[in-house]
Amino acid sequence: MSAVLKEAVRDAAGATAAHTRSAGCFHCGLPVPYDSVWQATIGGNVERMCCPGCAAAAQAIVDGGFADYYATRTAFATQADLEAANAPELDLVDDGDFDGSASFTVEGIRCAACVWLIERRLQDLPGVLDVSLNVATERLFVRWDPSGCRPSSILRTLRAIGYTAYPYDARRHGEQLERARKKLFRQLFVAGLSMMQVMMYAVPVYMADEGTMDAAMTALMHWASFFLTLPAVLYSARPFFSGAWRDLRRGMPGMDVPVALGIGAAFAGSLHALMSGHGDVYFDSVTMFVFLLLGSRYLELGARRKAAGALERLQQGLPPSALRLRGDPQLRDTELVTAGSLRVDDLVLVRAGQAAPADGMIVEGDTDVDLALLTGESRTQRRGVGDLVPGGALNAAGAIVLRVTSTAHDSTLAMLVRLVERAGQGKPALALWADRVAAWFVFGLLVLTVLAYFAWLQVDPHRAWQVAIAVLVVSCPCALSLATPTALAAATDRLLRRGVLSVQPHTLETFDRATHVVFDKTGTLTHGRPVLRQTLSVGSLAGFDCLRIAAALEADNPHPLAQGIREAVIGSPGESARAERTQFTVGQGVEGWVDGRYYRLGRAAWVAGVAGGVARAAAPVGTTSVWLGNSEGWLARFDLADGLRADTADVVRRIRDSGKTVILLSGDEQHAAQAVAARLGISTAIGGKLPQEKLAYVRRLQQEGAIVAMVGDGINDAAVLRGADVSFAMGRGAELAQLHADGVLMGDSLAPLADTLDTARRTLAVIRQNLTWATVYNVAAIPAAATGLLNPWLAGIGMAASSAVVVLNALRLRKD
Repeated sequence: MSAVLKEAVRDAAGATAAHTRSAGCFHCGLPVPYDSVWQATIGGNVERMCCPGCAAAAQAIVDGGFADYYATRTAFATQADLEAANAPELDLVDDGDFDGSASFTVEGIRCAACVWLIERRLQDLPGVLDVSLNVATERLFVRWDPSGCRPSSILRTLRAIGYTAYPYDARRHGEQLERARKKLFRQLFVAGLSMMQVMMYAVPVYMADEGTMDAAMTALMHWASFFLTLPAVLYSARPFFSGAWRDLRRGMPGMDVPVALGIGAAFAGSLHALMSGHGDVYFDSVTMFVFLLLGSRYLELGARRKAAGALERLQQGLPPSALRLRGDPQLRDTELVTAGSLRVDDLVLVRAGQAAPADGMIVEGDTDVDLALLTGESRTQRRGVGDLVPGGALNAAGAIVLRVTSTAHDSTLAMLVRLVERAGQGKPALALWADRVAAWFVFGLLVLTVLAYFAWLQVDPHRAWQVAIAVLVVSCPCALSLATPTALAAATDRLLRRGVLSVQPHTLETFDRATHVVFDKTGTLTHGRPVLRQTLSVGSLAGFDCLRIAAALEADNPHPLAQGIREAVIGSPGESARAERTQFTVGQGVEGWVDGRYYRLGRAAWVAGVAGGVARAAAPVGTTSVWLGNSEGWLARFDLADGLRADTADVVRRIRDSGKTVILLSGDEQHAAQAVAARLGISTAIGGKLPQEKLAYVRRLQQEGAIVAMVGDGINDAAVLRGADVSFAMGRGAELAQLHADGVLMGDSLAPLADTLDTARRTLAVIRQNLTWATVYNVAAIPAAATGLLNPWLAGIGMAASSAVVVLNALRLRKD
């Protein structure tokens, strides 16, 4: 405990020292050397500086037209360092994998003036297109034109005005969050310790009967309570005072304003009563209020850290290094290289238990891969030669050799990380509404407090101050402000673990309100690739033997029909065949030797050239047939079609049962779309539509008052995905970079879409419950406090409890 107290004292001392340097450097507040010659002209006045770094930073601020920064700041800037700003190692940042946008972590942000200065200064940099700084997370998002700006220029500009920044790193940012958590815990600990000690002196005063405790003993108890309350007010309550001051400076009072006023008023009133010897003291109420509110904030921070953990898990999914093969893969001559240095066509060895360092195709070995991090699927999947393995997938069985198909920067996992980062840039409409209500609520609360105070001055002057404090404390809009963002954070984390990425802030609430759900067919309701529907033996060989021969002939053929035939024999018993002297004929098929015999596989007319006669068996409607034959005659027919996903029918049924209208909108022919719709129970099927015609149909639905959710494969549906009210795309590796959807189904299944609908409904229900609770609580508690039924310490308990209820209710969404 002593270590915690010592660190808390150091923090408090540091804060006090920062305010005693006003006679020092005008920029950073540090003492100015006696022989200092550095200075800057600010607002027509020559101000002294402690070093050339601060002088350059101040002059840069003034020359950039931002001299108002010094009039609006609430604290001194971090000491600028010219050597740090011009450090050559900053140029190394330019070698990183940047695509014209990046997130940075900025240290030293204190208030809205810092945000204003940083955003304005960076917006003036040549080539910078967009700047957004989140003061709560200290995350800076910058988008720039690579031909006119470099990351090192951004970092140098920030250092020149006194802020240290570095490219966002999950581990380093996590350490920073952990430091914030520890500091909040220290403040909570000090407040709790003060509260317990103050209660030891307050309880005897409350319990003493008239005449059993003289005035001198009562005064002693009160003075002891005063000194024990000081650490809670001066140290533990600092976040509320600094937050209130920041809000007032920008003219937007938030929830910290009534909290700070309540603490300050209760403490000031108690001190006045103690000094004058008249009135009541509320030191016990002050310490209890600070402790309970910090406890609620600590709980909220824990909820947000858990929600943010999903991004950290994704970012840690790609290994930092890889075993690149040199020369003959059979020799296993490897070299350890960074994953970022891998290039397309490099061969890498992935041992059992290791993660794939980049997207690649298996060229040697068979294994099971764990895709839980990417898709949320718990079961491993079998992969063999020719199959793709996304970067970040865990090799759960034997060693494999991958041929890199995309770099680590362009891998599936890297794309997902960038989408997750983008997902946190905005606020949904419900959160914005709650923020606006909370802001107006604060204004109304301050007016009500003043009215209650003056009203009680007429009724009972001795209780006026107590009632005003109780009104301020009990009606803090913390629960109202937490109701929406906490629920959305918990829901987003739940969906990410299930393989759904909510990219835009409005996704859940719009999906819940949608009246129509429009599905694309190919690649969405279906696999988007041909699968073998049946093998019909028409000769002397059994069906599987014919399939084994066909798979051998198609072993090196990248055609989708060939892939469907190969996949049909994966995992089948028996030895695989090997083809020799294969030759492809474009548009016809493939011929070659298997087990010493010659075969042809392809179109019926072409195979008839060796089999003789004509193919008499008619293929089923909606399928594509591939024939196998040799000089002895016809052997087999393979019927392939784009098959439905296994869970499609259940997903469509669940969406339809929710009261939404389901429509199939496809570019395929009408009869093909109608056939799929009939199998799924979809009443409306529209085929033969080009991308622009799909968009026109969706807009026509919107003009009729429908709220449209579009589900497509994200390949050629960009326009209609962007035009729908809310949209979801099937995730497909590097194609994630081209998505225009509001949500991404990261696996190869539609089931998460139905889970998203259920989660959206539950999330909106929880948000309504939270908003209802916050409203009912304030409607009941404010009149009770204004009429004197609640004293300050009961008001503090009620306010903290209301915030805890909201957070705990939202955390229920994380449970599966």
